[in-house]
Formats: sequence, structure tokens, C-alpha cells
Amino acid sequence: MRLSSPLSAKKARIEIIPLIDVMFFLLASFMMLSLSMQRLKTMKMDLPSAVKAKSTTKPDMIEVKINRGGDITVDAKRLSLPDFMSLVKERLVINSNVPVYIKADTMATHGDVLRVVDTAKFVGASKVSFQLDSTMAAGK
Repeated sequence: MRLSSPLSAKKARIEIIPLIDVMFFLLASFMMLSLSMQRLKTMKMDLPSAVKAKSTTKPDMIEVKINRGGDITVDAKRLSLPDFMSLVKERLVINSNVPVYIKADTMATHGDVLRVVDTAKFVGASKVSFQLDSTMAAGK
């Protein structure tokens, strides 16, 4: 015959959270101990400084500048819109993927800039983009 105890029977359990804490402590202490055991031997050196390489060839592109009066300038030559159109046509015959970079003055009108973009697209330039000045964007 079995008699029951007035105390409830408790099953044994292993609490894992304290074990994890102990394991992290041991891991951290072994890491710190292994780092302090290493001896680093260094030597003073004078390393050469890097210099930006300068390209001797200019990339094939059309850089268009538009001033506040709407004047178009390519390679320091002032052009009219029909002259600009013929220049882009000539350059596209040589290289069909020549990019057109437009750098407009901050006071240039939106219409002048769009006129140049539309002209370049009309002639067949597929890569038309704007060249931005980082100092202007920063408000300097």
C-alpha cells in the first residue's frame, strides 16, 4: 500500500538562465586573458602618401554650360541652339553613346535648360544628364 505525502512531489528541473550567465562570464574572461597574453611587436615606418593619378586623355563627352542669360557654351565656345544641334549630331556620328552633361547656372531659367535637353534628345543623344556642383548644393 502506498501512502501519499502531505507535500507535493516536485520534479527536479535545471534552470538554464544562470548557466548561460556563467558561460558568458567565462567566455569574456578567457577572451580578455588571451588578449593580454599576446605581445605585439611593431616597427615605425614612413609610408608613402597617395597621390591622385591624373588622366592624360579627356573622356569622350559633351559638356554643355548654360549661363543665366541662356547662352550655350561647349568647350569654351559660345554656340547658338542650331550650332549646338549640329555639334551633337557630329559627335553622335563618331560615338553613338557619347554622354551629354549639362551644367546650368543657378540663375538660368528652366526653359533654357529644357531647350538644351530637348535638342540633345531630338538629335539622338540617349545619355543626357546634369552635372551638379557640390558647393552650390551645400549652400556655400
